Amino acid sequence: MEYESTPTDSGAEYIRLPIFEKTGYVVLDSYDQGADPREWDALTFVDWKSSGETRFAPLASAYGDMECDGFWNHNPAKTDKDGVWVPANVAAAPRLVARAQEADSNIGRCRVIELQANTYADALYNMHRDDNNRLNPEGTGWIVRAFFNLTDNPDSLMILREDRDDPSTETRIPLPAGAQVVIDTQRLWHAVWHPGPEPRYCLITSYTSGPGLDAWIASKHGVDTFDVAPLDPAFADEAEAAAQKKRDDRAAALAAQGTNPTFGDGSLQGGPAKEVLSEA
Repeated sequence: MEYESTPTDSGAEYIRLPIFEKTGYVVLDSYDQGADPREWDALTFVDWKSSGETRFAPLASAYGDMECDGFWNHNPAKTDKDGVWVPANVAAAPRLVARAQEADSNIGRCRVIELQANTYADALYNMHRDDNNRLNPEGTGWIVRAFFNLTDNPDSLMILREDRDDPSTETRIPLPAGAQVVIDTQRLWHAVWHPGPEPRYCLITSYTSGPGLDAWIASKHGVDTFDVAPLDPAFADEAEAAAQKKRDDRAAALAAQGTNPTFGDGSLQGGPAKEVLSEA
């Protein structure tokens, strides 16, 4: 298969996989998670807030330290590629590391997220796009993220939208144990609705687009569409209104402080809103 370079909104061109073109996500075969040990219980987590009440356990970080900052926030700065394994957590979770390495692809950030229970309105408010490809050299593979659900959360849903403010663009993917989905999280707004009550754990890995990742996705029978069960319209409208009120309140508070009211810390200078440090 030939891989064409396609431009971003800024005009920069990157190698992308055709299977992401239609929807921006790919659902893979379910994995037999029950056959694996609960290695995440032995990991060291750091207090790192993302889209919701979260902690992260880094398996691969920018330079192998027990931290979760974006690779571009280091000296020297780098893009989300060539992650360095974190010795203590790698030793505690060899099976999780092996799963991350199954795809024949460069690995950037690799970590386990712990997400506490939330509501649908919380998830809508927390929706974000990731700045995966900051500093990514033009002409190289576009960075996407794989999500492997570790705990059995059949009532939890990965919420995806092409347009954050248009519910008609929403896809909801259930997250039982073993669910596997690869997402262009720089394209799609995303967050997880996790009713709980116990925390949800998920392995998240940044992969570089190219022939190896394409072949791995094909081997897992990846599909680029998913049938969405409808939500009660009144429930959905109420959650949408609650999320928008939180956004408006936050924007007003930041504006009163003289801070640019974009999602995140205001560092995007009013450009397309992306929370550059968040992961679902």
